[in-house]
Amino acid sequence: MTFFQIYILAFAAIMLMMTILWLISIRIRNVSIVDLFWGFGFVVAAAVYFIFTEGFEARKILLMIMVAIWGLRLSIYLAWRNLGKGEDFRYQKFRKDFGEGYWWYSFFSVFLLQGILMWLISAPLLGAQYLSGHALGILDYAGIAIWIIGFTFEAGGDMQLARFKANPANKGTVLDTGFWHYTRHPNYFGDAAVWAGFGLICISAGSYWPVFGSVLMTALIIKVSGVALLEKTLNNTKPGYQEYVRKTNAFIPWFPKK
Repeated sequence: MTFFQIYILAFAAIMLMMTILWLISIRIRNVSIVDLFWGFGFVVAAAVYFIFTEGFEARKILLMIMVAIWGLRLSIYLAWRNLGKGEDFRYQKFRKDFGEGYWWYSFFSVFLLQGILMWLISAPLLGAQYLSGHALGILDYAGIAIWIIGFTFEAGGDMQLARFKANPANKGTVLDTGFWHYTRHPNYFGDAAVWAGFGLICISAGSYWPVFGSVLMTALIIKVSGVALLEKTLNNTKPGYQEYVRKTNAFIPWFPKK
């Protein structure tokens, strides 16, 4: 099969998953379930690529393991954090604004949109598995090292934040210890680093243009749904956050300013 035929197969698998989730969301009146499957969706895409490509076997197995660890950890964490807490306030607002027609609106603006983004971003996962003529090399090992750093920051940052929020004494205060001492968004930095690792492995396999998926993920994290959106909210709602902003890097970890 050609690269684009396999890519389209993954699109079909992702759209099927998102349509099923949309039907479930109508039944339970909770669009927030879509967020729980963001990481899992990439595992689905990577599995499709794994099955239908004939690339270098060791790289395929390595990449599949890395994607599964990252994607399943993220989905399990979000499920643990969000299940039982009702629908996210953003989706509640949309539901109120669009009334009875919201179920159709939610399909196109939430489920379909996230599915398309998931599919586009997954391109390096296909590029890394498609070509068979490149054995593991220095870029693969560099990608693994960056992935480990990213996964550590993302998973560690999430764990530290969960512990911080679980302590009632911390209500209204800013977390500035652990990974959060060096960057205001260790989880987002970690996510971007994970995808930079996937991009390097894709390049090592001899695929270049699919790396746009890693670039797109980083752009979304920094400019759209991650850092920029959260910073705007926290600056207006969290006491002491502006001082935290003054001394701590927004994204790239570094020692805080004195």
